[in-house]
Amino acid sequence: MFALAHLPAFDLMPRIRNGKDSTFYRSSKTSEYVHIDALFGEPGMNVIDWDLIESQFRHLMRVAVSVREGAISSSTLLKRLRSGSRKNATYTAFREVGRVIRTVQLLRYPTYAPLRRRVTAAMNKVESFNRFSLWVGFGNRGVIADNDPVEQEKSTKFNALLTNTVIFHNALDIAEIVRQLLEEGWTIEPEDLTHISPYLTDHINRFGEYSTHELGLQPEAYDPNLDVDFTPLRKQAPAVAGFGQAA
Repeated sequence: MFALAHLPAFDLMPRIRNGKDSTFYRSSKTSEYVHIDALFGEPGMNVIDWDLIESQFRHLMRVAVSVREGAISSSTLLKRLRSGSRKNATYTAFREVGRVIRTVQLLRYPTYAPLRRRVTAAMNKVESFNRFSLWVGFGNRGVIADNDPVEQEKSTKFNALLTNTVIFHNALDIAEIVRQLLEEGWTIEPEDLTHISPYLTDHINRFGEYSTHELGLQPEAYDPNLDVDFTPLRKQAPAVAGFGQAA
């Protein structure tokens, strides 16, 4: 996964909790690193096969471009690569590239505080979304009991659709309240809005209230703009040197 993200120029930045149990790979058998050589195990062990990466580089880039352009899904690709993976040179080369990127990530994570803050903030958002999605999909305690892959996919996608719809509804309500406060003379700073989450549940009736005569009504157009200057907040966002677009 590190390789598939890196080749199309994305930086996969997961939160690393058990780095001490991870394997670090040397760039060559003779490579030694001051102060941290013990992380890489015994000398001559866990060495990157650069020759394999070079010999398979065209295939790696062809696969990466196919994924980026949507010619093949990442899940389908992984299934094909893992088929007879020990004999699949392209799969093995992907694994080697992944080891390189993952080792660099393991070294950067504990040494660069802005990176840790950025990763932690992003992961907290993802975990909050997942909790909210589970709250929305409360039927049968969120368990998909059907063994049919098609029905499983429907349940997952419909739950995601409903979750995003409720989030959108919450965001519109928050924006409307902010506009009302501004009209009343309140001063709303961008920092104030950073403490507001769209994953609100207290006002949501999960069982719903269904009125079929309202199905044909067209909602009013919403205004996505807020009279709040977010420029200072963007300037304060920590920049992560050496990283491009986060995946």
